[in-house]
Amino acid sequence: MVRVIPPDPASPVIEHAVGILARTVRERCGVALEDAGDVTLTLACEPGIGAEGFRITDAPGGLHIAGDDARGLVYGIGKLLHDGRYTPGRFTPGPWRGVSVPEKPVRGIYFASHFHNWYHDAPLEEVERYIEELALWGVNALSVWFDMHHYTGLDDPEAQAMLARLRAMLAAAKRIGMGTGLTTLANEAYRSSPEALRAEWRAGQHGYHTAPGGHYHVEICPSKPGGTDLILRWAEERLAAFADIGIDYYWIWPYDQGGCTCAACAPWGVNGFLRIAEPLARMYKRAVPRGNVLLSTWYFDLFTDGEWEGLQRAFTTPPDWVDYLIVENLGAKCDHDFAAGMPGGFPAVGFPEISMHANDPWGAYGALTFPGHLQQLWDRNGAFLAGGFPYSEGIFEDLHKVIMAQLYWDPARPAAAITRDYFADACGPDVADELAAITAELERALPHWLKTDGGVPRVEGGDLTGAAATLARVRAVEAALSAWARASWRWRIVALRAAIDAGLAESGGVITPALEDAFRQLVAIYHAEHASRWVSPPTREAIAANREP
Repeated sequence: MVRVIPPDPASPVIEHAVGILARTVRERCGVALEDAGDVTLTLACEPGIGAEGFRITDAPGGLHIAGDDARGLVYGIGKLLHDGRYTPGRFTPGPWRGVSVPEKPVRGIYFASHFHNWYHDAPLEEVERYIEELALWGVNALSVWFDMHHYTGLDDPEAQAMLARLRAMLAAAKRIGMGTGLTTLANEAYRSSPEALRAEWRAGQHGYHTAPGGHYHVEICPSKPGGTDLILRWAEERLAAFADIGIDYYWIWPYDQGGCTCAACAPWGVNGFLRIAEPLARMYKRAVPRGNVLLSTWYFDLFTDGEWEGLQRAFTTPPDWVDYLIVENLGAKCDHDFAAGMPGGFPAVGFPEISMHANDPWGAYGALTFPGHLQQLWDRNGAFLAGGFPYSEGIFEDLHKVIMAQLYWDPARPAAAITRDYFADACGPDVADELAAITAELERALPHWLKTDGGVPRVEGGDLTGAAATLARVRAVEAALSAWARASWRWRIVALRAAIDAGLAESGGVITPALEDAFRQLVAIYHAEHASRWVSPPTREAIAANREP
């Protein structure tokens, strides 16, 4: 028998983790946990291991798994599960023994719950389970965003439905020991915002050589009379909607969407943005005195100049309302020298882009795989970060979430080795090395771009000369998989990616009936029947609808 001896008393978080252990063994081995072997698993909380760390040691008749606290024990159970072997009727713990303590304190994930992507439309029970699975890899915080511009106000029925969904996600995170975050844009607004208070957004004025991207033209100017009051009132309402769950991280974002190019606000990043960010932060700190404010520098210096340098001057004396800076940017000019330190000396957290790189639409071709690219980014900036919140648009980049979580845990562990660990858990240790090698081939086949020149859709981009050989390797692996691995969505999106690449190579990028069928399978996995063009596999219906956000 497998006997699990939990701590006495066991916290609700630990009890929940033990339930996940039992569920995983039951689903993969086909029997209840107690019938899946002959080992005793003794669980304990033993402060002193190291913050959120765990230890696995041999013990008479089995294993002793200790966590520094409840979170550490969750991560120890995760290691036990990821390292184990599952065969019909039997669970065998893996060989790893030792102590593991995370280096980075912030190991979060950001769910972009919009565009009718997987976070937006998947059944909540699937999303809640996914949150639990991320926690087992060491993810210790989940942040979400209530995107106001979709709604007329907080009492809009669609707004209430989204609030309920986001609350359920954050409650699931709390149940497994995660912290919770709420992303906010400094001057975001409902689509019903007063026109007289709306922000400017045009290029060619007050130093803006490019119009702020992602602007929905309903944002509020905090420099207009009544603008700041309205922004704060709406922000306080939103925060109150999550009060019973608790928000541990409060993000304040400058651009995309957001910003104002008027004379009184420009340059936004070190003028209007800071003037509205401070009262927003203080409002949050009054409600959550021990909470953390994360001030973002996203797109600083992209639309106008001098914002990063201006922030350094503004924070010569560090303000008391900031706890972290978010510093990684997508496509921005401000590739500053992290080694020189952060403005105000604040710790920095990253916001790595794991969903969009080399991919349009995002995730449309199956598993997105670029561990080599992530390794390059990490080698450049990882040593200067206190962790991060990767930006995620769905489950198609599940591998990337695990890579980043494990890099935050152990910065010296190569992304290639983490990729091998990922597939050992997802598909079994016997095929993990081969799947890690196949992943490198799939990365070499990137990018993929959907084009509709002349009204004929086609996919262009990377080097697919080896796609047929890669597909043959994938089919050989599939033949060796256990039933539970072969049926999992994690395997299916890898297999579909290989099949799609091979189909594109054969057709010269033309979407054939076989490719259409593969795209439809992805739509079902992603629950993307109503997805916008950014996150929808390119079926005939999706291309014709061309759904914008």
